Amino acid sequence: QVQLVESGGGLVQTGGSLRLSCAASGRSFSDYAMGWFRQAPGKERELVAGISIYGGRTEYADSVKGRFTISRDNAKNTAYLQMNSLKPEDTAVYYCAGVRAASPGVVFTTGSRYYYWGQGTQVTVSS
Repeated sequence: QVQLVESGGGLVQTGGSLRLSCAASGRSFSDYAMGWFRQAPGKERELVAGISIYGGRTEYADSVKGRFTISRDNAKNTAYLQMNSLKPEDTAVYYCAGVRAASPGVVFTTGSRYYYWGQGTQVTVSS
């Protein structure tokens, strides 16, 4: 059993930055591929970024490439999402997710592949 707890959300102005954290409980965090998703009101959940178990491979949604960076610290059982140059359209509830992965090169980009989810953290970008 793995529990994920997000933090770091908040209200920021356009062009500002936030760093989200996802703290994982339990052992073997380094066995889990991680992802960040978001869901805005009235919209479907979408992938923001994913990262492989050792961080060697990452994937991003086109809408955040060059602005967001996903990373992880396996020693701290924590995944991060650094968000720069934020836009009003980035406003959403952000969720971290994890799934056990057998291969170090795997990044999952669809929500249905993830097994564990956090409760979400609100990010609001004002114009």
